[in-house]
Amino acid sequence: MAEPNLKRSKSAKGTAQESSKGPPEGMSQEKYARLLAEAKAPYKGLRKFIYGAVGASGLIGAFVFFGKLLSGRDLGNTFANFAFQAGLVALMVFLFRLEDRDDRAD
Repeated sequence: MAEPNLKRSKSAKGTAQESSKGPPEGMSQEKYARLLAEAKAPYKGLRKFIYGAVGASGLIGAFVFFGKLLSGRDLGNTFANFAFQAGLVALMVFLFRLEDRDDRAD
């Protein structure tokens, strides 16, 4: 009885390997490629949206703190906040570009 189970597992492995060669019946090549890309990098679109939103928020904050720096009020605290916002924008740009570089590598 163990022999049929072994044959099934071998055939299941063969099926998995065959499916990587092309799309299953009834599925377009484009949809299959999109699903494979999503499986390799899940939530990539969501991550890029979050990077953009956080970067935009940091850019607005940097603009506000830059205005406060120009006014000359509380320079020590304002400069630290401006530097934080600018660093946040730089980090989000770096992460966004890192995601794009992975797209081009594939």
